[in-house]
Amino acid sequence: MLLLSQLINGLQLGSIYALVALGYSMVYGIIMLLNFAHGDIIMAGGYIAVLILTAGRNPVLAIILAIIGCVLLSVLIEKVAYKPLRSAPRISLLITAIGVSLFLQNMAQLLFTANARSFPNTVVIPAINFRIGSINISLTALVTIVVTIISMICLTLLVQKTKMGKAMRAVSEDTDAAKLMGINVNSTITFTFATGSTLAGIGSILYCCRYPLVSPTMGSLLGLKAFVAAVLGGIGSIPGAMIGGLAIGFAEVLVSAVGLSEWTDAVVFAILIIVLLVKPTGFLGRSMQEKV
Repeated sequence: MLLLSQLINGLQLGSIYALVALGYSMVYGIIMLLNFAHGDIIMAGGYIAVLILTAGRNPVLAIILAIIGCVLLSVLIEKVAYKPLRSAPRISLLITAIGVSLFLQNMAQLLFTANARSFPNTVVIPAINFRIGSINISLTALVTIVVTIISMICLTLLVQKTKMGKAMRAVSEDTDAAKLMGINVNSTITFTFATGSTLAGIGSILYCCRYPLVSPTMGSLLGLKAFVAAVLGGIGSIPGAMIGGLAIGFAEVLVSAVGLSEWTDAVVFAILIIVLLVKPTGFLGRSMQEKV
């Protein structure tokens, strides 16, 4: 029974990692950019929700505005920081992404101080537990899992069935050919950032409901773990991000269950090293060749 309880916890945590990892995979699949500022966009969403909730506003309004805030911030970053460097060497984009991440963290410290703020999680999702046999399942865990499944289904339908989804796949395959076919590459890339940050905004609320503290650096480690999940599943692959997120979530929970909770971060990054050594493309990734 303890194992089943831990598996549910792993499914909840892995679902959050999967949502965040999707942002990495989508952006990398389109413009080959590791957007290390993605975790800090989640932090921004957490602060927006905290400010609205502590002002006594409706939780639904807080969730909607947090998601909108994440989308607007992500699109602004793409337009200001990434778009001018699209034709630059990839290392320039990578350094810029790290710089944007540090800028957002320091801006948050300047605006909100370095002290963590309490997130009123029970206002968003009531503290209700369901008992199935001898297993207790919180409403937060159920909501997280259900919302993640719905988000994955919607994203899959978007990519596979819509005109914009076809444009995203075309740009991912060959940007120059997509331009010749009349696809607006700039709009497609912006839409990809907006979609990824929408999932990040949802993940931000779910993460804050599980760990009810918001701080300027909260997105840093979360983003790195989601990046590991994306690499494990195969960066650029939507199903891979889901599989990688769940795998990292289960790994963390099981390590904690055996009494080694202080080793969870080390285990996650050890998994990254092993994957890069053994199978750099991840579970569902594909090998990419560059012409010289």
